[in-house]
Amino acid sequence: MKIEIWSDIMCPFCYIGKRQMEAALTEFPNDEFEIEWKSFQLDPSITPQANKDVYTFLAERKGISLEQSKEMHKGVAERAKSVGLNYHFEKTIISNSLTAHRIIQLAKTKKLGDQMEEVFFRAYFTEGRDLNDSSTLIELGIQAGLDANEVSEVIENENIYLNDVKTDIAEAQEIGVQGVPFFVFDRKYAVSGAQPVQAFVQTINELKNKK
Repeated sequence: MKIEIWSDIMCPFCYIGKRQMEAALTEFPNDEFEIEWKSFQLDPSITPQANKDVYTFLAERKGISLEQSKEMHKGVAERAKSVGLNYHFEKTIISNSLTAHRIIQLAKTKKLGDQMEEVFFRAYFTEGRDLNDSSTLIELGIQAGLDANEVSEVIENENIYLNDVKTDIAEAQEIGVQGVPFFVFDRKYAVSGAQPVQAFVQTINELKNKK
């Protein structure tokens, strides 16, 4: 069974959704699943803002108070903790995810897409790493199993894998993706958002029963 996942590594619910899907897959130990991560940018216009914390950033973007923003992030962090993830929003560094997405596209050619997604999610939400920084991106690429020189080439040449990212985003628009994470199972069923584990289990069972 093939599972395609449209995701943005700046999306906290995408990491949560990844964990919930992974938990669901353990319910099917005798089945084979092919996971393909697809690029999606929640906000392509974001510019790096190293001196602005994520609480202030969201408050300004949504027109809410700083306290409201902190409460929203607290709720997301608690939800992440429920699936075994530790979010440290106080350390998050605002980044544009485009370069990271191009590196993920490189990783996909090496069958390391899932590993790269995991490394980037952890780096952004848990470790507070700067995904605007080239040396950091190279280090994270190595962690996922990529060659440092190949990652460096992607960073330096903004056109490498750019079309692949754009193709994924265009495809998302074609099938009506409004937000991420968005999971598509064998191009027949879809799960939108970081749904409970049982929602994924039910979807997989329905698809298996129709085969």
